[in-house]
Amino acid sequence: MTDTLPDNTGYVAAAYLVFFALILIYVVIMATKLARFERELAELDELADRVAAEREHDQEREAVST
Repeated sequence: MTDTLPDNTGYVAAAYLVFFALILIYVVIMATKLARFERELAELDELADRVAAEREHDQEREAVST
């Protein structure tokens, strides 16, 4: 056996680096989308709570005035 590496070793290493970079970019994009989705969901939850509180307040006001 010889102690030298094949000639295409650099290409294999470059291919692995490109693949790793693509996976890393994909994970970053998905994390960004998830963070935005969670922020929008929290805003919708807050809005729903406000609407429910307003409806409850209106119902209480109608009950008192009747």
